[in-house]
Amino acid sequence: MLKIKGLTKVYDRQKKAVDQLSLEIEKGEIFGFIGPNGAGKTTTIRMITGILNPSAGEITINGHDISKEPIAAKKSFTYVPDHPMIFNAIKGIDYLNFIADMYEVSVAERQEKIEKYTRDFEIYDDLTQSINSYSHGMKQKLLITGALLPEPRLFILDEPLGGLDPRSAKTLKNIMREHCRQGGTVFFSSHILEVVENLCDRIGIINQGQLITCDTLARIKENSTSTLEDIFLELTEHE
Repeated sequence: MLKIKGLTKVYDRQKKAVDQLSLEIEKGEIFGFIGPNGAGKTTTIRMITGILNPSAGEITINGHDISKEPIAAKKSFTYVPDHPMIFNAIKGIDYLNFIADMYEVSVAERQEKIEKYTRDFEIYDDLTQSINSYSHGMKQKLLITGALLPEPRLFILDEPLGGLDPRSAKTLKNIMREHCRQGGTVFFSSHILEVVENLCDRIGIINQGQLITCDTLARIKENSTSTLEDIFLELTEHE
C-alpha cells in the first residue's frame, strides 16, 4: 500500500531532516510512526502526502508514484494534519460537502456518513455553525470526519488524538481498527506511546531523520520486559 525508498529531505543545503528512510507498509496494517520532537516525523508525512517535495527518494501509494502520478496517488489516501488548519469562514457542513465533492462521494453516501461520523464525534448539531466558532477539538473532529468520507485505502494521521476528549479518542481508535479489518491501512504518528503500544501492528522509530528500528512490538520488546516508553527512551537517548 505505501512504499518509501531512500526518502531524504535536506534544508539549507546541509541539514538532513530525513535521511535515507525506507519503509513498506502493507494493506490491513496499523503502522505507528514515533520519534522525539524534531526527529523528522511530520516532514516525512508531508512528503508522503505531497505537501513537501523530497530531496531524494521514492514514494509509492497504492502503486502510484506520488511525484509522477500525484492525482492518482492522492485519490488513494486522506490526511489529518497535526494542527487543524481549515477554512474558518465557512460552515462545518459546507466543508464536509466540499471534501465529498473533491473525492466524488455521492450525495446519498455522504449524507449517511456525515450523519454517522458527526454523531459519533458529537458535532452533528454544530454543522450549521461557522467553523470560526468551533473549539480546537471540534475542528479536529471535523477534519477527521472529512477524511473518513471517501473511505480511503490509506488513512494518514499526524498526532490525531490532540485536542480530542477521551470518548472521541476511543471512537477514533475503534474506527482505525475497523478500517484495517476491512482491508484499509493506517499510518499515524503520536507522542502517546501507550496508544501506539496497544493499537499498532508495527512501529517505526525515527530520530534525527533516520529510522532506527521498525518491527512488531513483540520483536522490538524481544528478551525485554520493558515498556515501549522505556525502549523508546533508550533507543533515542544517545542518537
